[in-house]
Amino acid sequence: MNNRRVFMDGIIFNNPTFVQVIGMCPTLAVSNSAVNGFGMGLAATAVLIGSNIVISMLRKATPDEIRIPIFIVVIATFVTIIEMIVQAFFTPLYEALGIFLPLIVVNCIILARAEAFAFKNSVFSSAVDGLSNGLGFTLALTILGVIRELFGAGSVFGKTVMWGSFEPMSIIVQPAGGFLVLGILLAIFSIFTAKKASV
Repeated sequence: MNNRRVFMDGIIFNNPTFVQVIGMCPTLAVSNSAVNGFGMGLAATAVLIGSNIVISMLRKATPDEIRIPIFIVVIATFVTIIEMIVQAFFTPLYEALGIFLPLIVVNCIILARAEAFAFKNSVFSSAVDGLSNGLGFTLALTILGVIRELFGAGSVFGKTVMWGSFEPMSIIVQPAGGFLVLGILLAIFSIFTAKKASV
């Protein structure tokens, strides 16, 4: 297993948001600011790494017929731990993410990586896969958040960066703006990856 390829795959070539287009619910819901997108991405990354490692460790002892319920239990355990940590130490982020933090349990990115990769590969490769897909997801959410916050509020990570006469486009931080920005970014990423593949 080429771990370098696995790492690049999750971030660029098979990015969960820009290539696979999965996990769209939290992607559109929490990416109205850079902080929210970055925070959700890091939380999902921690769950991905932890659950991939445990599922890989248990793969030979897990009966095929009940693997999905076991995956869910493992993922839910890590989500609960991360949720408690965020609530205790990052309360504003916890309140901003709301229901989408516990809903990481049913995020299809995490379950997909457990089924497609962690259940079939070594612990180290599974950890690399979890890290790369988590970073790919974090990158996508942060880019979306930066663009939406910049044009929708004139700030980035809560700091005002636009000039005083700038008129924010409030639609950008609303759900419709999320779809619009995501669509543009999907098109740009598709062109970029197509050019890379042809080189």
